[in-house]
Amino acid sequence: MDTASTYHSLGLGRTKSEQLESSIIRTPSQASLSEASDGGSTTLARKTSLGKRVGASPGRSRTHIRKTRSAQLNLAEVNNSAALSRASSGSIGFSFSFTGFTVPPEDIADSQCFSDEDIPEDIEAGITKKVRMEPTLPIHLKFTDVTYKVIIKKVRTTIEKDILNGITGSASPGEVLALMGPSGSGKTTLLNLLGGRLRDPLTTGGSVSYNNLPYSKSLKRRIGFVTQDDVLFPHLTVRETLTYAALLRLPKALSKHEKKERAMDVICELGLERCQDTMIGGSFVRGVSGGERKRVCIGNEIIINPSLLLLDEPTSGLDSTTALRIVLMLHDIAEAGKTVVTTIHQPSSRLFHKFDKLILLGKGSLLYYGKASEAMDYFSSIGCSPLIAMNPAEFLLDLANGNVNDVSVPSELEDKVEMGNLETQTKKGKPSPAIVHEYLVEAYDTKVADKEKKKLMVPDRIDEDLKLQLASPKREWGASWWEQFSILFRRGLKERRHDYLSWLRITQVISTAIILGLLWWQSDTSTPKGLQDQSGLLFFMAVFWGFFPVFTAIFTFPQERAMLNKERAVDMYKLSAYFIARTTSDLPLDLFLPVLFLLVVYFMAGLRLSVGSFFLTMLTLFLSIVAAQGLGLAIGATLMDVKKATTLASVAVMTFMLAGGFFVKKVPAFISWIRYVSFNYHTYRLLIKVQYDHITPAIHGMEHDNGLTEVTAMVIMVIGYRLLAYLSLRRNKLHSGA
Repeated sequence: MDTASTYHSLGLGRTKSEQLESSIIRTPSQASLSEASDGGSTTLARKTSLGKRVGASPGRSRTHIRKTRSAQLNLAEVNNSAALSRASSGSIGFSFSFTGFTVPPEDIADSQCFSDEDIPEDIEAGITKKVRMEPTLPIHLKFTDVTYKVIIKKVRTTIEKDILNGITGSASPGEVLALMGPSGSGKTTLLNLLGGRLRDPLTTGGSVSYNNLPYSKSLKRRIGFVTQDDVLFPHLTVRETLTYAALLRLPKALSKHEKKERAMDVICELGLERCQDTMIGGSFVRGVSGGERKRVCIGNEIIINPSLLLLDEPTSGLDSTTALRIVLMLHDIAEAGKTVVTTIHQPSSRLFHKFDKLILLGKGSLLYYGKASEAMDYFSSIGCSPLIAMNPAEFLLDLANGNVNDVSVPSELEDKVEMGNLETQTKKGKPSPAIVHEYLVEAYDTKVADKEKKKLMVPDRIDEDLKLQLASPKREWGASWWEQFSILFRRGLKERRHDYLSWLRITQVISTAIILGLLWWQSDTSTPKGLQDQSGLLFFMAVFWGFFPVFTAIFTFPQERAMLNKERAVDMYKLSAYFIARTTSDLPLDLFLPVLFLLVVYFMAGLRLSVGSFFLTMLTLFLSIVAAQGLGLAIGATLMDVKKATTLASVAVMTFMLAGGFFVKKVPAFISWIRYVSFNYHTYRLLIKVQYDHITPAIHGMEHDNGLTEVTAMVIMVIGYRLLAYLSLRRNKLHSGA
């Protein structure tokens, strides 16, 4: 049976407009309005994939399609709960679609993008382009007796702390499974286990299957994982962020133009058209709103048309209206044949009723698994029901926390309270949270657990072709190595140009250059004392352009560690492509400021007025900058901690400066080897030779050779430090990939 027939057999082929029309009693005024607007037709044309709009010609009137809130949220006219859900979804003016299933164009419902400011928004009728997406591979997710523990190593002992205790559940295509529980109950840990991100056999237990098969590397490109923290580059716009994700993650079979179109389609589907050219923003950069940033994170994952979408608290920090939009979006994604699993902390009552299945966790134990709509009935059956009108989510979280205030206490717990022994620590006639938790776990194990496990033991009927696609151990890359390097290079330039070319940094360099030029204004080299003074300027230049790049490069990998972990976890690119692109994209930016510096200092200080000397001095500084940058990258990649790296770099740079040959002429033999690994020493020698090779005797006893030894040593440092940085990144075991 193909996916299209399956889709229609499940009753998902009907359009939302038809379903809503069948469940809402239309008033005469609404009916006449509908007949007048579309000539009596009951099927509205849908704008799929929301491509570029083509407006009507000036001579033609434009048709506006507006979904009014009053027409769609007339709750008194809704017959059943299913119609209510669809009416609420329609009221937001949003319908998410993937073309994983082949649906006839005439059966596709009308939809529009939403935005934070207006709900809904007028859509001008016009010609829309449909972008065909590759079919979705349905994934049936099952997990049985999942356990996880953390091993804490102390000086003399090792402590094992259980995080999850035998969690069982499942999620199928078309369903939204919510993981709910108090903070510290194990929601995020369970989500990471389901996403294949925690696979250590020493700490994990139980089984997790995808279409009755274990996790494999081929699943990486079929699973979308949205982390709780919005890990995005602050200086990239929304369109740039999603475009780079499309270029790197979509299959090689698609052309560059098709990948960019897919990114634009996702922007429209997520209602991000109005902010597509706005920077993401961050702590010190003003950008998009919190809801828009969360939608960008979701767009980064759904752009690959995932079969399984996992989200860690996607509504955290959002207002109730924006949170509802996010959940409705997840509901529509699931309707397109995806399997959606999300953690949720404390949803409103409206959000709670949008979930198909619910897992309630408490202290790592399973308190409930089943349909979200049946959760209240289950807890009532075990004697726990609210005494006052409450949000179901609040009631469940109170139980998970062991709080039974405003909750009817079952007779078993009342008996324990009346006994009043020391083992049942009670407070004000109520059982303690520990006793409540123990009772809930025992009740679930007794009444529900065995029945649910038997259901999961029945294997799903899955075609062998689907199993083969998941069982393939081959890792797939969305772009070739050279394409990855090129994309990451361009992305790096766009992201960091704002920092490198900021007015603060430019002012810092130019101010330093002017001060140096004034201190060494037209220095006289005709006397030994004048040469001695000017050589001090050359040494300061060597130190300054060794110190500056080191402390700039130190922050490179520690600051991008979260982004690198996130992107490498989904095989977005190879580590080697990222490393080379990251280190080379800094060079054009790093070499801009030294040019400004040298143009000011060189002529103010009266250095050797020769074209050859000027450009050789510039090349020497460039070589020093690249070598110093390599040292900073190596220190940062090795320690991956900004404070520790800054401390180590301070000691290293100070040592290299002292051994640079200016302060101490005769360095003791047991420590003299430091100068040969000091870029300050080699840079200073090269600058002296460039400026004074025509003067005899030699300054500071330096021979008048061609400087090949110093250049060779600097080139070795450039390559060696970067090689050390790359090996350190691989040693840190950032998520697997080569």
